[in-house]
Amino acid sequence: MTLPASFFDGMYADADDPWSMRTRWYERRKYALTTAVLPRERYLEGLEVGCSVGELTAALASRCDRLTGWDASVAAVQRAGRRVADLPGVTVEHRAVPGDALPAVDLLVLSEVLYYLDPADLDLLLGQVRAAVRPGGTLLAVHWRHEVAGYPQTGDAVHAALRAGLDWPVVAGHEEPDFLLDCWVRAPAADLRAASVAAAEDLW
Repeated sequence: MTLPASFFDGMYADADDPWSMRTRWYERRKYALTTAVLPRERYLEGLEVGCSVGELTAALASRCDRLTGWDASVAAVQRAGRRVADLPGVTVEHRAVPGDALPAVDLLVLSEVLYYLDPADLDLLLGQVRAAVRPGGTLLAVHWRHEVAGYPQTGDAVHAALRAGLDWPVVAGHEEPDFLLDCWVRAPAADLRAASVAAAEDLW
């Protein structure tokens, strides 16, 4: 079953930064790859689901006019809020998917969050994703690949569901032993130019 908010509250009660997002080179490198893959230099409205302590939120802030981070844990929201307090246009909210419907955005980032959902809830969220990402907007997903006891799904299963459920052009797919990263643009499947950074600048 989908992990409840109490699971995350317990994690944040035990540690200030449960996944060591502030200190691990692994995380810093992954965030650099995540932001580098984004096809647009800047987005009007972005949403990061599962922002935790706000490290990726801070990295995304310079790419968005307005950016919102969501998390199911009150403690995470408080810590992320402190992390981004000095960054203009950034807010953090206590929300959880799929119960809280996704708003319309130009950039949707689903980083290390979807394997907490069971297949039924993931399917519900995928329906929201199709509607929430505005035409021409970007969806980016990145997830840990190794199995974790108690998680409803693996990163591989999550990305298989995303790839099967979205017929949008793919900007990039990145695969490592530890994580998968996929990036799409909401456009007709046959519109390859929509996913091309070079085409956006009339290079072909």
